[in-house]
Amino acid sequence: MTEPPILVWLRDDLRLADNPALDAALARRRPLVLLWLLDEVSPGIRPLGGAARWWLHHSLSAFARSVEALGGRLVLRRGPAAVVVPAVVEEIGADTVLWNRRWGGGEVAVDRELKSGFAGRGVRVESFRAALLHEPTTLRTGAGTPFRDITPFRNACLAAGTPRPPLPAPTALPAWPGAIASDRLADWRLLPTAPDWSGGIAATWTPGEAAAAARLDAFLDEGIYSYDRDRDRPDRAATSHLSPHLRFGEISPFQIVVALAARAERADPPPPAARDKFLAELGWREFSHHQRFHAPDIADHNRHRRFDAFPWRDDPATLAAWSRGETGYPLVDAGMRELWTTGTMHNRVRMVVASFLVKHLLIDWRAGERWFWDTLVDACPAANPASWQWVAGCGADAAPYFRIFNPVTQGTKFDPDGTYVRRWLPELARLPAAVIHAPWTASRSVLDTAGLRLGRDRPLPIVDHTLARTRALAALATLGTGD
Repeated sequence: MTEPPILVWLRDDLRLADNPALDAALARRRPLVLLWLLDEVSPGIRPLGGAARWWLHHSLSAFARSVEALGGRLVLRRGPAAVVVPAVVEEIGADTVLWNRRWGGGEVAVDRELKSGFAGRGVRVESFRAALLHEPTTLRTGAGTPFRDITPFRNACLAAGTPRPPLPAPTALPAWPGAIASDRLADWRLLPTAPDWSGGIAATWTPGEAAAAARLDAFLDEGIYSYDRDRDRPDRAATSHLSPHLRFGEISPFQIVVALAARAERADPPPPAARDKFLAELGWREFSHHQRFHAPDIADHNRHRRFDAFPWRDDPATLAAWSRGETGYPLVDAGMRELWTTGTMHNRVRMVVASFLVKHLLIDWRAGERWFWDTLVDACPAANPASWQWVAGCGADAAPYFRIFNPVTQGTKFDPDGTYVRRWLPELARLPAAVIHAPWTASRSVLDTAGLRLGRDRPLPIVDHTLARTRALAALATLGTGD
């Protein structure tokens, strides 16, 4: 009698290497069915934004090709997990379901419900650590409470010990020989069509496990060496560009940490300061997921409840100007153009444009978070809201609200020659560096030489920085001091 197949339910782990659920299934030497489910309807599950849907389409396509090359098959289904996963188990007669753990509130609830239901039917369920170096149930403060500050959280991560080594990729996948229906990826309509705005994204990114590995290698060969010095410079290619690959699990944090450690053993190792800074950024990702686990409503509610009374302005026209990159501040507008064109934005610039929205314009951080959710290819349900709350001053270990970025001085400090601004605002390309971050200060002759007419070719600033800062501090003063 043929043994029943094992169902491997894949989620944000679209990779063959270092995939613990897949590795455990292969160790049982039985036929496998690999399932990927598009669930946009279960309670607490946030549907993907447009740019992330583009990424998912191409990531699934790449993963399916890799699976097929090893003799396996990826089954696609759509619908609520509580209905679809048990239906697939019954269709194939599986007695074992394996998956890698996920930590969003709605996701945890779905997984617990499924585990409970399968236990009553005699179906074995096992889950594995794959997406985080340190899972939210394993780290607590000395008082037994969740961490609210990043520094003690990072210290706890370091004290927890060395991450496990990555698991090797399989060389073959024993596919179940039975018949099972699968959706057509094209029928999910994840790609934009009317209009197709993804040309710049496609020119910038290659989704998939192979591309993720290549990105990591390129970064560790070059970018890591100056990471601590140059990571805040949007005019330089100094960051890893791994965030969307991590978001969809095309690479694991274990693979990154171990590869970084291996580079430290070379004859020309990266400087410790650069290595530590990069690990700190991985720590922020971990901290964001811990926040989301302990506060599942992080995308909708302030962590510091006193901000519930903040006097946000309802100003659709100004929000639209910010979204289109028409604020009149070159660094802000360049960032928003980069986002719309490529589906990403340099991290330093993300902080500046977010600060501008919530402090210069007094528009609710949730409006900006939703715009990023729809336009970022790396829109992470943990890091995106956690980062917005950090900037807005209402999140865990947040920057103080009174710390208000000046977009002009941020530009002159981190894009001193105007290279980044010229790349994304070519209408300013002929301005000298001395005025490129504040074109309204340029003389008429400088503007004429640059062929620039403010108010026509580029908008004037929609708000004065000094007045905006005064207004923001006055709004802050209306709040109490409690949490």
